[in-house]
Amino acid sequence: MAERRYTKTHEWLTVDGKTATVGISEFAQSQLGDVVFLDLPSPGRKIARGESFGVIESVKAASDLYAPVAGTIAAVNDKLTSNPELVNSDPYGEGWILKLQMTGEAPADLMDEATYKKMAEGTSH
Repeated sequence: MAERRYTKTHEWLTVDGKTATVGISEFAQSQLGDVVFLDLPSPGRKIARGESFGVIESVKAASDLYAPVAGTIAAVNDKLTSNPELVNSDPYGEGWILKLQMTGEAPADLMDEATYKKMAEGTSH
């Protein structure tokens, strides 16, 4: 299993070859509350690292989603259209959001799980 890396904006990714699977963290979904809708891009769109690629809406708030790496969207999780709550129930499995064909390597400044947890715990107070 590929190591999960995290961004400061609470997205995670795993990398398999040149394909990155992206979602939001357990912490992020718990802060959002019940996810009710995701506005996701179409496959084939090119996005830059840090660019907003969609919106996630919950009963509490709407938040932009940001690309942790640059690439071309290879797939979006169509299950989220009818079951957005998968982001809450299984954020690291069935609740993945999209797959990117990366244009470069995964950035070295993405956080490992321990570093991310420290950062997330620091922002939740």
